[in-house]
Amino acid sequence: MTMQERRLRVLALLGAGLAAAFFGAPARAQQGAPPPAVLVQPAELKPIADQSEFIGRAAAVDKVELRARVKGFLGPRKFKDGDMVKQGQVLFLIEPEPYQAAVDQKVAQRDAAKAALANADVQLFRAEELLRSKTGTQVTYDQRLSEQLQAKAQLEDAGAQLRDAEIQLSYTQIKSPIDGRVGRAAVSPGNIVGPDTGVLATVVSENPIRVLFSITQRELLEARRDTSSTGDGLVVLLRLADGSLYKDKGKLDFIDVTADAKTDGQMVRAVFDNKDGLLTDGQTVRVIVEGEKVPTVVAVPQAAVALDQTGSYLFVVNDKNVAEQRRVKVGVARDGLVAITEGLKAGEKVIVQGQQRVRPGMTVNPSLAPPSASTQKQ
Repeated sequence: MTMQERRLRVLALLGAGLAAAFFGAPARAQQGAPPPAVLVQPAELKPIADQSEFIGRAAAVDKVELRARVKGFLGPRKFKDGDMVKQGQVLFLIEPEPYQAAVDQKVAQRDAAKAALANADVQLFRAEELLRSKTGTQVTYDQRLSEQLQAKAQLEDAGAQLRDAEIQLSYTQIKSPIDGRVGRAAVSPGNIVGPDTGVLATVVSENPIRVLFSITQRELLEARRDTSSTGDGLVVLLRLADGSLYKDKGKLDFIDVTADAKTDGQMVRAVFDNKDGLLTDGQTVRVIVEGEKVPTVVAVPQAAVALDQTGSYLFVVNDKNVAEQRRVKVGVARDGLVAITEGLKAGEKVIVQGQQRVRPGMTVNPSLAPPSASTQKQ
């Protein structure tokens, strides 16, 4: 063996020793490290209702746009913006004097027509008596009869014109046709208004209030299999813009008879009490529909469930404190808990914190998680 070969052999042995020292030390340190500490929580049987969530919009049961039906100067306003008003309450006044004058004129014309008819009746009676006593002619009688019929027609025409004038006069008082809340007045007193002016104000009936939302045909079929066609057996909740739930539950009262050809969705309507006026016409809300009967399912904290390309999984700690990776199927998630529909039994301990340091088959040091940690939301 030459000197060069001996030198290479010594360098190779020295390199192997250094490699063993470099890589072997961490391995020994890892083998000697204590088991990682984790928090565990037993899987529990919990009542969690199956639910679906949709985007909906509140809509008043009744909504009326107040408009002027006659032309004239707008008089004093009879309400304040946002007031609650009653059906038949006068909200706007249009100057009534010209229309009252028209009514008075039509009354005079009607009275004149009544007098003319009374005179025609007298003349017809006299002509009839003369004809009966053979001192009058048939021609005279026919003429008086024609005059009497014309006077009767003129009286009817005068009465119709009077009714029309009274209707026009009534339009000078713009009343609320419903009970509800009146919005902002669009026209100030003193302006000339008429049929072409547009909306003067809007009155909406706020209690109860409807919420409209669209569901897919698949969701509708599933709901109809589980409930009646009217939606009996379903509970409807609302989630407001701040994330809170509306205090009152709603009830489905209508499913549209046609589906939207563009979206394949079908409109559904629910009704809610709105005594405090918290819901407003046109407001966007999230609609939660769930079954009235709440099933009991195996539930774990959401923090225990992880997701990879294969699907959902969690770590279960057995009696020997060994972590086992368990593939599961998840269901409804609610209030920090998620339902496990397959792959887990009640009572099994799942890791809810520290699973990032755990590998399948690894021994761990489990501690029972406090209630706050077991229900934390992610």
